[in-house]
Amino acid sequence: MADALARHVPSHARLVLGLSGGLDSVVLLHALLALRDQYPFELKAVHVHHGLSPHADDWAGFCMRLCASRAVESSVHHVQLARDDAAGIEAAARRERQRIFAALDADFLLTAHQRDDQAETFLLQALRGAGPKGLAAMAELQGRPGWRAAQLRPLLGVPRAALQDYAQSHGVLWVDDESNRDIRYRRNALRRQVMPLLATHFPGSSATLARAAGMQADAAGLLDDLAQLDAVAAIADDRLDCAMLAGLSRPRARNLLRYFIEQHGQPMPSARRLDEALHQLRDAGRDARVCVRLGAMALWRFRGGAYLVPQAPAPAASVRWHGEASLWVPAAGVCVQMDGVIGAGLKRDVLTAGEVTLGVRQGGERLRLHAGGPHRSLKNLLQEQAIPPWQRDRLPLLWCDGRLAWAAGIGFDAELLAEPGEPGVLPRVER
Repeated sequence: MADALARHVPSHARLVLGLSGGLDSVVLLHALLALRDQYPFELKAVHVHHGLSPHADDWAGFCMRLCASRAVESSVHHVQLARDDAAGIEAAARRERQRIFAALDADFLLTAHQRDDQAETFLLQALRGAGPKGLAAMAELQGRPGWRAAQLRPLLGVPRAALQDYAQSHGVLWVDDESNRDIRYRRNALRRQVMPLLATHFPGSSATLARAAGMQADAAGLLDDLAQLDAVAAIADDRLDCAMLAGLSRPRARNLLRYFIEQHGQPMPSARRLDEALHQLRDAGRDARVCVRLGAMALWRFRGGAYLVPQAPAPAASVRWHGEASLWVPAAGVCVQMDGVIGAGLKRDVLTAGEVTLGVRQGGERLRLHAGGPHRSLKNLLQEQAIPPWQRDRLPLLWCDGRLAWAAGIGFDAELLAEPGEPGVLPRVER
């Protein structure tokens, strides 16, 4: 453990220990205090109270008393978990812990994952069909998007048996979470049934699996290096060049697409979904409208490029304008500012005398941009203006008495434009 501190923790760094009260985290606290003179740092502890066990209050109290006895500042964070969470109670608990950890004002968050945890994670990922990044399991030092602190796992090379020996020799007490014996949870089944059997037939299997995870981490790092090289020519701003993607071998293209998704801070889709996205981006016809949904985001192909954008908001009704200076348009997910002007925008008298609504396109809308000119379909106007397809259905529109009077980024109905010197209303999207 001292080696991990020497590698990563500078003098006087601010450390926060995730303290559950179990064997691993209590031993880590004890060891950190023993090393504090050798490696000067500021140490605090945080306990997440999940409320799932009838003993949860006792565990929190144990952690607070333990920290108080060692003059370590500590805090308890209570979370509410829905037992019917679609992702499962374990995933819900992990999500809430990470939400709390992300907000910690510290240099490092220390967690007590050890070598046997690493071996179990490797096997779980292998059984899910994960690639090198998943099989790399846990890194000793890990930066997470949106976190203030880097996550440090200083016990990752230490077997569970060594922690038990340390606790016995130093008289360390800890609490026991009864849920760790429940083999309905996959990790517990692996830990209590599969790993002991593996150790019987393959002595040292835990260390071997942890070592395999380290080799996969090296492989994942090399794949990231390759993706960065490919990205120099293939990715500009938020656009991934589909022609470049098509020019690479399929494994290399898949690696680049995976990197593109990760750079947007998005969780990796399943292998099947990733392959489907790759197929659509590489092989769809030039004018095909491609949209692959990836959780909260959607991957679009537009004019030879791929873009990862948030999913469209849920359908919402149009809203009526009653003269407000600005109006939230739920269907578009934007606020429209209605500026009073002279000699520009839409005729104020016409708008105030009529029924003005704002919303998004429903299909079939037409707009006359030039006096005496034809009413043209909004669909064609959007295409001519090269408005990306994911923006077209969110584009705020304004109708007056059922007549389309304004389309953001496109223009106004020419017959409703204010004359020079005439009061007008100029709608604009508030950024």
